Amino acid sequence: MCIFCEIIKGNIPSSKIYEDDNYLAILDISQTTYGHTLVMPKKHYDNFLQMPENEAGELMSLVNTLANKIVSKLDAKGCNILINTNEVAGQSVLHTHVHIIPRYDLNDTVSFSFKENKFDLNEILNKINN
Repeated sequence: MCIFCEIIKGNIPSSKIYEDDNYLAILDISQTTYGHTLVMPKKHYDNFLQMPENEAGELMSLVNTLANKIVSKLDAKGCNILINTNEVAGQSVLHTHVHIIPRYDLNDTVSFSFKENKFDLNEILNKINN
């Protein structure tokens, strides 16, 4: 059972901020920050990489529209737009969804850490492009 499919069917209540025939946007029940929103296709795909390119484009266009509205209406200073793909990347629900996480200041409850690694960039380019 996919919890997001159950929400989409209306079997589990949610706080909807947007819905059309193909997509649903709801407030995340965990509210990492004020207004934390999940945007998802109604059609089930385990992750973003499984989506057809045209549907992925539609999803991201909607995310852009909703993120602008959320930042403006909630007086956020910015936002993170995040897609976790597979468990190794932090995906906990296997149904494609995009997080819109409004940001208000540098001390809110979200943090990301990027550590520098020394990889051979030419080797990476060759693997991707060949």
